[in-house]
Amino acid sequence: MSTFYGSWLWYALGAAVFAALTTVLGKVGVEKIHSDVATFIRTVVILGVTALFVTAKSEWVRIDLLPMRSLAFLVLSGLTTGLSWLCYYKALQLGPASRVAPIDKLSVVLVLLFSVLVLGEHFSWKVGLGALLITAGVVLIALAD
Repeated sequence: MSTFYGSWLWYALGAAVFAALTTVLGKVGVEKIHSDVATFIRTVVILGVTALFVTAKSEWVRIDLLPMRSLAFLVLSGLTTGLSWLCYYKALQLGPASRVAPIDKLSVVLVLLFSVLVLGEHFSWKVGLGALLITAGVVLIALAD
């Protein structure tokens, strides 16, 4: 494992913080705009920011030099990301962010399940208990008055 400061953990925590901000900012953003248009605007911004990062780090490569398997799976991942975002923004437009975001986080439980079934990753009793607790928390929040 790399040093703590270079660890994947910092990136995962950053992802959580930015995802939380995404929800709050997105909820305000979809108040007077159709959710699909909001998703499009968000996607254009992400494209621009990502292009800046790739340019700043000189990471551009010719697409024909990339492995076809990687490209195929990234295209599929992009399609599912787009569908996820369209659903998420529509849910934010229709419902409270404090309920939409936790339900969206059931994706954590699904990732655990898919990573075992598809990727062959290890599933311990602690991971199973954590998944059950996440699911219970989502149900409690979703049914809260």
